[in-house]
Amino acid sequence: MAPGIAARQRALRLPRSPKIVAGLAILGFFVLWAVIGPVVAPYSPDQNFANAPVPLPPSAAHWLGTTALQQDVFSQLLVGGGDTVLVALVSGVIATALSVGIGVTAGYLGGLADDLLSMIANIFLVLPALPLLIIMIGFLGRSSSNDILVVGVIISITGWAFGARVLRAQTLSLRNREYVDSAKIIGEKWWRIVATEILPNLTPVVATSFLFTVLYGVGTYTALAFLGLVNPNWSWGGMLFYAQNSNAEISGYWWWFVPPGLAVALLGTSLVLLNFGIDEFINPRLRAAGLTRRAGRKAGRRPEFALTAVLKTSGGQS
Repeated sequence: MAPGIAARQRALRLPRSPKIVAGLAILGFFVLWAVIGPVVAPYSPDQNFANAPVPLPPSAAHWLGTTALQQDVFSQLLVGGGDTVLVALVSGVIATALSVGIGVTAGYLGGLADDLLSMIANIFLVLPALPLLIIMIGFLGRSSSNDILVVGVIISITGWAFGARVLRAQTLSLRNREYVDSAKIIGEKWWRIVATEILPNLTPVVATSFLFTVLYGVGTYTALAFLGLVNPNWSWGGMLFYAQNSNAEISGYWWWFVPPGLAVALLGTSLVLLNFGIDEFINPRLRAAGLTRRAGRKAGRRPEFALTAVLKTSGGQS
């Protein structure tokens, strides 16, 4: 292999993308936060302090101030990250498994199986997610709706259909490839062909689907906690719920609602950056555009447009 080609292949490795590096760094920070946050929290999130009539601003004793009940906001922020990340990961894993199982199976088998599975996916695509979640959580009762794993499963039920449609379309383009036909000729079972021939070629698409459903889980769980439909106590959405009930945004108690809002936004940003980075890596046009921009920056040139020369005649025509 020529040195230039080898260097080019090394440059296309996934971690070299700035979006991937930034997304992984931010996401790793939040995962570490979720693990050690309850351990390093300076106070119990429900511990009450001075009997002040209003929330106290940030100070040396309370880095992010206190709530209306004089509870430490910083401790609640550290403890609340665990529930949000856990629900998002549970919903992402289950939704991705459903997307892969239904989408790839429908795309490979075709016929009646494809029609039935596609119909199920289309039904979940057109159903309004939030009202459906409210109804499902309402049937569970208050005790079950406080279970993190149960909430994650419910969220995943409403978030798998889009990924299944994408995977079905990709599988339709792969099932007639030569290596798939070769596996059929030698007598491989269909599920083995899917697992060993088709799924490895869908890995980037599956990764993108997983990131999308995790992002969906973060936003949906935060919205459910903000609406008070699940146990809102020690999650970022719950902090926003209590801040909104106490009119913190009107009263100017910014330290109560800005930190959890920023945490949700940064966690979502990390997932979006990873999604864009993977899309740029698997999309030849986006990848070529990124390589062209980097080469131009190294050469010290700015991007130029409309490079085709235009010659005007004396009559004003080009």
